[in-house]
Amino acid sequence: MTPEPVAPVRRRGRPRATERADTRERINNAALELFSERGFHATGVAEIGAKADVQRGALYYHIGSKEDLLWAILRDYTRLLLADAERIVEAESDPVETLRQLVRSHVELIVAHRRAVAVHLRDADALTREHAVVLQQLRDRIQRLWQDVIDAGHAAGHLRTADHIVTNGLLGMLNSLGYWYRERGTHSPAEIADILTDTVLSGLRATDDNTKG
Repeated sequence: MTPEPVAPVRRRGRPRATERADTRERINNAALELFSERGFHATGVAEIGAKADVQRGALYYHIGSKEDLLWAILRDYTRLLLADAERIVEAESDPVETLRQLVRSHVELIVAHRRAVAVHLRDADALTREHAVVLQQLRDRIQRLWQDVIDAGHAAGHLRTADHIVTNGLLGMLNSLGYWYRERGTHSPAEIADILTDTVLSGLRATDDNTKG
């Protein structure tokens, strides 16, 4: 008689990759919620573990430090902004319409990830130099994309200026959404984006371009 195959016995010890990923996601979500509510410095590692239902000893298996959690939150959110900005710039050719799409994307992502935005605005300076430098490089790449679009609009005669102050001011205005946006407000994220874009373009659009659409 042929013996029945024996199922492989799972070794105890290191959890499977999917379990590790699920646990890490719970930890990240717990850290995001606590950091956004209390701030990075006021949140303890034990509190993160308790909220994620992970014992302290196991917690350090999944994270290097509390700062690593902060870094992951800020890095991932900023990468989302960068990736969508790159997509829009590659897809559009008209600089004014590209700028409009950039504003809409930025507003919608800020609203969708407003807890990460709150952490970014309040606690980004808690990063050590290595992480802070990389985060700034990501932010600089986003700003460079926006500046290139505004430069192109100015070169084409559609925008009155390409001064970097405009780019800095526009991004600063949009990032401040994290402070005042309320989910139960009267305007959707898309409507907010349109209002802000129309307001900016009314002052930025070249005079002889105001008669165009």
